[in-house]
Amino acid sequence: MSGLNKKQTEREAILATMKTSPPGGYYVWDGKNEDDRPASADELRAGIEAYRRSRGRPVGSGTKEQVAIRFDRDVLEAFRTSGPGWQTRMNAALKEWLKSHPKLA
Repeated sequence: MSGLNKKQTEREAILATMKTSPPGGYYVWDGKNEDDRPASADELRAGIEAYRRSRGRPVGSGTKEQVAIRFDRDVLEAFRTSGPGWQTRMNAALKEWLKSHPKLA
């Protein structure tokens, strides 16, 4: 093995040793690179919990019901061209209509 390769191997071994946490869990971070600091047990638990909560479909409000309904194209086009949130605006327009009309029996 040449001297250069031996020095490189020793350097890598020293860096690897510095990055590992001692068996007792005590670690002094030098403050230079956040990626070199091992995560604590609390940080790992918090990260795992955040990951579990973020998976899947977002929880709905529970006050809305999903239905399939057909509207005229011109009505849909008018709401869609108004930009993002058109479904919310359509819902608000229907609620406003309900306020001005008596409930049908």
